[in-house]
Amino acid sequence: MGIVESDPQRPFTVAQMNRLAETVIVPVDLCGAKVAVVIPAYRVAAQIQKVIAGIPPWVHTIIVVEDRSPDDTADKVAASGDPRVVLLRHAENQGVGGAMATGFKAAIERGMDIVVKMDGDDQMDPVWLPRLVQPLVEGDADMIKCNRYQHLGALRQMPLVRVAGNAGLTFLVKAASGYWNIFDPANGYIAVRARALERLDLDRLPKRYYFESGLLVELGIARAVVKDIAVPARYGDERSSLSPLRVLVEFPPRLLAGFARRLFWRYFVHDFTAVTLFMLLGAPLFAFGALYGASAWWSHIRDNAYASAGVVMIAAMPIILGAQLLLQAVVLDIQHVPREPLCSPLRRERRRPN
Repeated sequence: MGIVESDPQRPFTVAQMNRLAETVIVPVDLCGAKVAVVIPAYRVAAQIQKVIAGIPPWVHTIIVVEDRSPDDTADKVAASGDPRVVLLRHAENQGVGGAMATGFKAAIERGMDIVVKMDGDDQMDPVWLPRLVQPLVEGDADMIKCNRYQHLGALRQMPLVRVAGNAGLTFLVKAASGYWNIFDPANGYIAVRARALERLDLDRLPKRYYFESGLLVELGIARAVVKDIAVPARYGDERSSLSPLRVLVEFPPRLLAGFARRLFWRYFVHDFTAVTLFMLLGAPLFAFGALYGASAWWSHIRDNAYASAGVVMIAAMPIILGAQLLLQAVVLDIQHVPREPLCSPLRRERRRPN
């Protein structure tokens, strides 16, 4: 069986990815690490058994969280016959985020080292699991996520509305989380170290569709290292229940709140850097110039008078200086993307004596 080799700094071509998907990928050397797959399950009775059957044998535990699904998803899971399956059931629907928080806690309690999220609708191909897990074993990152946008050819399978929506959402999530190095933040195919999850307040994670973005914000505050891998999109006949209107209405306020939290913890609590100084000077200057300029503009319009050069300069100069300072703060923030993983390599951890 052939294995497609790739430079880790250079994404696969579309031809390579298609060839790789048609082969059985030899799993990485886990060094005794335990991998769990968590599947949030809601209205996936038609696909869930196929998803479970496709998970490779080197995965230690499969945790299915049945989120008060009105169909027979739980019965299908119970009938799967896979001894690795642990079925957890919610008494009331909590959304994908609530299901993942339950799954994360269960994985940590069972002593798992790596936790992978796979949806129950069969959109996430298990053939890519080794590429998700390997960087975590090697200690290159604390979380690995998939990116469907690195190859235009692979995007032909993705609905146009998702391409446009994810592109706009990406910039907002980058700013809120501080992960300027990643793309496709709405992609929920992720693998994360359990030790990184232990640093988070899992009950604080968003309960519903904002979960992936909210998780990135929390990891950004903790300064965990997050990296992308290139994976082609895969869509079947299933339909997303997340409407573009809902994203436009609900996500920006949440991302703004996450952005404010990250800046506070990163630049005012955990550290005090040039970014802090630029924000402290730039924001008041910009606000003063904008408010003074608006007030002066309205006053002169009302009186049908022309503003003097002095009035214009008093408004313009703080806006220009403030904008320059804030832009410099953004540049420095981009340069300070987390690069030192919180978790040590699992190879090293497994060599430690008990």
